[in-house]
Amino acid sequence: MAKQFTLGKNERLKSRKSIEQLFSEGKKIVVAPYRVLYILNPSVEKASLLFSVGVSAKNFKKAVDRNRVKRLTREAYRLQKNDLQKKTKAKRIQLNVFFIYTGKELPEYDEVYKKVGLVLNKLDKITGE
Repeated sequence: MAKQFTLGKNERLKSRKSIEQLFSEGKKIVVAPYRVLYILNPSVEKASLLFSVGVSAKNFKKAVDRNRVKRLTREAYRLQKNDLQKKTKAKRIQLNVFFIYTGKELPEYDEVYKKVGLVLNKLDKITGE
């Protein structure tokens, strides 16, 4: 069976309650230019990997630029999330992840792809423990 490289509605972190919990209780990983907040919920009946991304309006005044950074990040995440997703399903864990782009200039896709890959590898090691 072929891998599914999708990022559907059910894989997005949209709940205000979950996002507030993530910012108040979540742990942090920093891989410049990203700050990543995550929270593990091991005792959950539905194993899942939920993802969201944010870009500061302070660093990028134009919405076009903010949306581009978010689009690049989502694409890099979509292509690299499969291993982490399999691990969360196998271990029956819910993992909520929020990427915050903290850089000051528009990134190239290659840079975004590498940095998102580094973050996902770190999260993979954390869920493996």
